[in-house]
Amino acid sequence: MAKYLRCRWYAGWLTILASLFCLNGAAYADLAETVQRIKTSILIVGTYKPMGSPQFALRGTGFVIGDGNLAVTNAHVLAAASGAVSNETGGGLVVQVRNSNGELNMRRAIAIAIDKTHDLALLKFDGPAVPKLSIRDSSTVREGDAIAFIGFPIGGALGYAPVTHRGIISSITPIALPATTANKLNEKVVQRIKDGIFNIYQLDATAYPGNSGGPVFDPETGQVIGVINMIFVKSTKEAALSQPSGITYAIPASFIAGLLR
Repeated sequence: MAKYLRCRWYAGWLTILASLFCLNGAAYADLAETVQRIKTSILIVGTYKPMGSPQFALRGTGFVIGDGNLAVTNAHVLAAASGAVSNETGGGLVVQVRNSNGELNMRRAIAIAIDKTHDLALLKFDGPAVPKLSIRDSSTVREGDAIAFIGFPIGGALGYAPVTHRGIISSITPIALPATTANKLNEKVVQRIKDGIFNIYQLDATAYPGNSGGPVFDPETGQVIGVINMIFVKSTKEAALSQPSGITYAIPASFIAGLLR
């Protein structure tokens, strides 16, 4: 009888493990299919200088929405791009689009809306329309939800193929956290308090410089739920590469609607 019970116990655990393996395998399969479907909608945002060396400089990531000629990125990505071409003649903001053959095509772009409070910007770029991504209602996002994000980490040092990371929504938290002492209240925090505190997503996944402006999306549907905004840096900016914290923040996709008005 005891031997029979042990066999039933082992069989039960084997069934559970097999179920977990199948679920995990299905999740990976969903993500793989989603990445193949959406990666043509992911743009490289940068600057082009005809007399520069190199001529193109990557500043961040963007993704296509709307009519197929609109893209979302971070406002701070555009600030970096503006600084890069301020003293150059003939240079300007561009996006690089990957066609169905996997080749990159450079398009001129302009910023048509900027939301500095939520660190978002809307670009319009030249040329044929590109497949767009759909936006998910941010009110349906919960802590613990599985997510993935895609972009061009480390400023293109790994090449210009989009890179995907996966994780979960570890917390939905106010962007301006209360300071414990007065000397921890800097100008940026004070300005955010004036503008109004809003919630952002904390992710348990590691983003790097270059990921800024990239979409955080549902691994099953590909719907955008957020925009990569910043990473928690332990000490210096260089530490984000050598000692990544594994904590990344994203702006909820609901704020994109404000750019389209």
